[in-house]
Amino acid sequence: MKASVKRSAIFASAAALLVTAIGATGGAGAVAPADEDGELKFGYVLPETGQLAFLGPPQIEALKFAIQTMNDAGGVLGEPVPPAVGGDEAGQEAVAAQSADRVLAAGVDVIIGAAASGMSLAFIDRVTGEGVVQCSGSNTAPTFTDYDDGGFYFRTAPSDVLQAPVLAKLIRGDGHNRVALIGRADDYGKGLVDSTEKELEDSGATVTLAETYDPKSTNFDQIVQKVKDSNPDAVAVIAFEEGAQILQTLIEAGLGPQQIGVYGADGLRSEELPSLVAPGNPQRLAGMKGTAPASASNAQFVKDLKEFAPKLKELQFAPQVFDCATTVALAAEQAKSDNPQDFAKEMVGITKGGEKCNTFAACKKLIAAGKDIDYDGVSGPLDFTDKGEPGQATIEVYAYDSQGKLQTVRTEVSTSQG
Repeated sequence: MKASVKRSAIFASAAALLVTAIGATGGAGAVAPADEDGELKFGYVLPETGQLAFLGPPQIEALKFAIQTMNDAGGVLGEPVPPAVGGDEAGQEAVAAQSADRVLAAGVDVIIGAAASGMSLAFIDRVTGEGVVQCSGSNTAPTFTDYDDGGFYFRTAPSDVLQAPVLAKLIRGDGHNRVALIGRADDYGKGLVDSTEKELEDSGATVTLAETYDPKSTNFDQIVQKVKDSNPDAVAVIAFEEGAQILQTLIEAGLGPQQIGVYGADGLRSEELPSLVAPGNPQRLAGMKGTAPASASNAQFVKDLKEFAPKLKELQFAPQVFDCATTVALAAEQAKSDNPQDFAKEMVGITKGGEKCNTFAACKKLIAAGKDIDYDGVSGPLDFTDKGEPGQATIEVYAYDSQGKLQTVRTEVSTSQG
């Protein structure tokens, strides 16, 4: 068995000093060269516990499935890809950062994750500061677009700047003119609230309230009262797990889907949400709608993933994580190197402008033949901008039907104007 090559003690010490220097201010400066051993090693920091625990299984299984797909096609750089080294983001910044440290210590070349934007911000400097690639399939906060990551951070999930126009269009298309927006007081919540507020106002709607709340609160009566006092005909809730309690409080205040328009985003797209909001009476959520980066629009991928992981219930962000891993592997093939400093430079180019291909095996053959490739992922065309994120996105419109069951209504393509 081939022994994994560890990063040198000198490099680790230098990286630690660099991380200390950049601290919480963001950014990554010059990094020491990473070891290259011909073996592409994946790690992940994803939610196994905490508020986003329901998003852990689809992302973790999608990564495992991507690795199996690579190995079925002969591996990367002629070597099998080993199992990913895992860490739990747990919905706590300190835990996520500690998990990232442990995964980095295993000598990985790339970390997939975190799921939550705030959790990624807790350790992005640690990862990129070591010259290791980070790729998230679910970070949507606009913060990352201009983040100083030294060219090592990427995401296959679209910025909320791309989701907001679809959410605003959905609300306005349902005839609502007075809209209240409430969201988590973090980068995800603030980013999507601000972007949606702008889109709604540009369309002629009145935003009656645009406010954030402490997601660690145990009582949401005050924010719901503010919604009620603003007299809206619709409310959009940008939340994670705590959104179930907020929706309960809205319904109790006479602001449920039967009274006004109720909308959510990707953090609330869950088959389990109706039973969490109204145990034994999921119909109480009937009529709620929302938007999210598409997760179920690629029928073949969904079928294949469920065959790989039969117990999987949620699909949210699974396609995007699969594309993170596949893009990294193809970049390594293009660079002919597992050194992150080499393959990070290929991440953008392989997603646009070349000969189209949509599987690792097909794209790998084209690269071997000297072709320039354009990888179209299972989540759709990626077309990375120079910032390392999708220039367009397939956004799903979802709804809960009369029985409270989650349904995909349609998908829409949203394109960056920048």
